[in-house]
Amino acid sequence: MTMRAIEPSTGREVPDQGVSEHGVAGHEVPGPGTPGLGVPGLGIPESGVPEFEVSGHQGTGREGTGHGQRAAVAAVAVPPPGCVLSADGSYGARLAREGDSLFPERWTLDGPEPYAVPLRAGRSEEPGAEVQPMGDGRVLVRRPVDGGHAFSLLYPTGPGTGEVPLGAVVCPDGGTRLRLLPPAPCGRRAYAVAVGPRSTALWLVAGGAFGPERVAEIPGRCSGGAWLDRAGRMLSLDRETGGRTKAVVVDLERGGEVSPLLEITEESDDRVLLADPDSGLLLIRSDAPSPGRGRLGWGVLGSTLPVRFPASLRLPDCAVTPFAVQPGQALTPEGCAVALRVDGPLGSWVGVWRPAQRRMHHLPAPEGWLAGIGLWTADGVLRLPCATPAMPCGVAVLNPPGLNPPGPERQSERGRGEDRREGSSEGREDSSEKSELPSPEGESMAPAAPAAPRPVPLRQAPLGGL
Repeated sequence: MTMRAIEPSTGREVPDQGVSEHGVAGHEVPGPGTPGLGVPGLGIPESGVPEFEVSGHQGTGREGTGHGQRAAVAAVAVPPPGCVLSADGSYGARLAREGDSLFPERWTLDGPEPYAVPLRAGRSEEPGAEVQPMGDGRVLVRRPVDGGHAFSLLYPTGPGTGEVPLGAVVCPDGGTRLRLLPPAPCGRRAYAVAVGPRSTALWLVAGGAFGPERVAEIPGRCSGGAWLDRAGRMLSLDRETGGRTKAVVVDLERGGEVSPLLEITEESDDRVLLADPDSGLLLIRSDAPSPGRGRLGWGVLGSTLPVRFPASLRLPDCAVTPFAVQPGQALTPEGCAVALRVDGPLGSWVGVWRPAQRRMHHLPAPEGWLAGIGLWTADGVLRLPCATPAMPCGVAVLNPPGLNPPGPERQSERGRGEDRREGSSEGREDSSEKSELPSPEGESMAPAAPAAPRPVPLRQAPLGGL
C-alpha cells in the first residue's frame, strides 16, 4: 500500500419492568407526545412513551434520525451514527441535509442550551464525506477526492464559514479505504486509518506540524478504534490477520509500536468496542463462548479478573451496540453505567446496563434521537442528542433507574466480595462464559507526564468450560 501526504496550499436476562421510573429534565417539551415504541415483553409500553423534556432550539426544515427508523436485527449491519461527539461532549458534528444539499453542522452542547451552527463552505459535501468536532469548536471534514482524501478545518465567522485546508492523503491503490478514528481525548488531534489489502496506515490528519503525517504502518487490516487513556497515547484497533481478528494496542509515543491486547482463544475473533480510560472498563465482542456468533462481554484493562459474557447482554433478534460509558469511576469499573443502542424488529431504543447489576434496563428513545450517540455525566445522567423538524438541535436528559452506585470504598469492597464468590454464584450461572486474564506483567508506566499506564494485555485467556 503506497500513500503519501500532500501539503496544504493554505493555511444494548430479563429486563427490569420498572423502566418507566426514569426521569427526564430539560427546558422545553416538544409538542405532542411521541408515538410509542412498542416492544412487547421488554417493559416498554405499546401505547406511548413518556414525553421527553428536551433542551434546545426550535426550528423547522431538517429531520433527525429517530427511533422510528426500521432497525437492523443482529445479523444485519447497524447503520453508523449520524453524529460524532467530541471526547468531552462539548461539541458535536454531523452532515445535515437541506434539500439536495449536504453541509457540515456543528452542535454546541456544553452551554445552558444546545444550538447548531451550519458550516456551509460554499459547496455541497459528497455523501462519502466525514466530519468530526475538535476540542476548540472547529470541525474537521474529510472529503474524498480523486486518488485520495482532502482534509480541512471549518469554523464559523459571523454569517459565513472559514476554512483552513490541512492537505491530503493520496491513496493510489483503489482497494485502500480511509476513515476517521474516534475523536482523540485531548481534542487537539485527529487520526485516520487507511486500510489496504495487507496493511493499515495510521495517519495524524489534524494537529500536526506540517499537514497529514503518517504515524505507523500496521500489518493486517484494522477496523474499530478505541482510546485507552486520557492522554491519547494508547489506541486499540481490531486487526485481521490470517482470517482472525484480534484487538491490539498501538502506542503512539513509541513510534506506533503494536502489541497484543485481546486474545481469548486462537480461533476466536476478539474485538474491543468501547473503552473507559478512567475505570479501565472494556466492552468487547467475541465469538469465543459461541463459535461463529459474536457476543458482548466486558473486562477490565490490566485486571486479573475474568472476562465475562453476561446473559443480560444477549437479546434474540436484536443488535446491541454500546455507545457510552459513565466516566469518573476510577475505582469501580463494575459500577460504570453503559448505554447501548438496541436495534430490533420494532425499532431502536436505549439499553442501560452496568456490570454490578447484571441486568439491562430498557428505555424508549426520545423523538428524533440521533441513534447511537450520547454521553454520560460522571453522576450518571445520560444526555442524548436529538433532532426533529420542530427542534433541529436538542438534548434529551435521562436519569435511568437504579444507577446510583455506592460510594467508591463501599462499592470496591462489595466488588471484591463478589469476585471471591464468583465460583459459587455467577460461575454456576455462566461458567462457560469466563476467561481468566493474565496477571500484570510488571512493565509498565509511561515515564513522564502526562502519565499513561501501559495496558496489560488481555491475552492467552482460555475458556476452560468450553
